[in-house]
Amino acid sequence: MKIFCIGRNYADHAKEMGSSITNEPIIFMKPKSALVQGHTPFYYPEFTNDLHYEAELVLRISKNGKYIQEKHASNYYNGISVGIDFTARDIQSQLKEKGLPWEKAKSFDNSAVVGKFIDISPSFDKKNINFSLAKNKEIVQKANSGDMIFSIDRIVSNISNYFSINIGDLIFTGTPAGTGECIVGDLLEGYLEKEQVFSLEIK
Repeated sequence: MKIFCIGRNYADHAKEMGSSITNEPIIFMKPKSALVQGHTPFYYPEFTNDLHYEAELVLRISKNGKYIQEKHASNYYNGISVGIDFTARDIQSQLKEKGLPWEKAKSFDNSAVVGKFIDISPSFDKKNINFSLAKNKEIVQKANSGDMIFSIDRIVSNISNYFSINIGDLIFTGTPAGTGECIVGDLLEGYLEKEQVFSLEIK
């Protein structure tokens, strides 16, 4: 199982991070060990003092594929949820300053939270999916899939040009504006439309 992640897929988030918008999706990956297992406690990592939440729509791949045309991409996933791409922002800043890869800041153990998946029906409107993240019962991130720079199908197609996608793979589709710090004791809750799909306390 592979975890693909897309960076800078919302213009407002790119702006808040002081980053430019690219012509094609920015792809990075997390290992399988990054996935928080169900009902497993999440402990604040010892190596960072600036842990940030980044809420994202997450796709569940349901079919093996390679070199997928965008018009056929919807045949390769069958579920959607909301997740968190946890980021050690202080570590990321240090690595960026040195021009080094970001794996230590983005791909550490338990850095990927994924909520309950909702099955995608033929009538599902992928261009109008609302999702949000609440921290301690207050909404801190809120967006719609229509705000994406690169659509869901464009993302799947682009990834498949470089990597085979396989049943069970996950794709984090990028985070909107509003990312921020979280601390021990915070309660993070993800919502797809009005349905809560995960609840996570930082210990």
